[in-house]
Amino acid sequence: MENFDAWWVGLSPLLKVYWCIAIPFTVFFLLQLILSLFAGGDAPDDVPDVDIETDHGISFQFLTVKNLVGFFTIFSWTGIACMDGGLSNGLSLFISVVAGLLMMAIMAGMFYMMGKMNVDGTLQFSKAVGKVGEVYLPIQSKRGNVGKVQVKVMGSLRTLDAMTDDDHDISTGKVITVSKIVNDNILLVTDTKQ
Repeated sequence: MENFDAWWVGLSPLLKVYWCIAIPFTVFFLLQLILSLFAGGDAPDDVPDVDIETDHGISFQFLTVKNLVGFFTIFSWTGIACMDGGLSNGLSLFISVVAGLLMMAIMAGMFYMMGKMNVDGTLQFSKAVGKVGEVYLPIQSKRGNVGKVQVKVMGSLRTLDAMTDDDHDISTGKVITVSKIVNDNILLVTDTKQ
């Protein structure tokens, strides 16, 4: 403890400020990183879901808690490195502020770009044309009824309505090929082994 006291007393006032900022904000930064990677970084699961249609898009958010934690972490460690490198207080402070602001801009840009990445889960029936699937519920010949088929479309296995123009019924378990879309949401299929 005496070594720590001697080290602390030997620091300049600005270096003491840097260290007082560096330690807690580094801990917050690491906790934030760990929670973002392993816990998802989102709201808790017990919060009820709310579906609100705002459609404003995500704005470029520069002042957020994550960005401020990043700013103070980089600001303090850059300041410590500059002071340790023998730079003056003014230059050290200037470089620290610029590095912190740069970190905030990078983080804000990353979150902005991640917010713009979205996946539209809407099924596009046209992507099913040409796909091979399996009959789930029997399909009568000459569009006699609407049966069901299982086809992998857009990366997931879907059970969809289907009809056929074939001269024979297609029973459960038969392999089919989707030839076109009827009425925007019914697959027209053919038996691949006629």
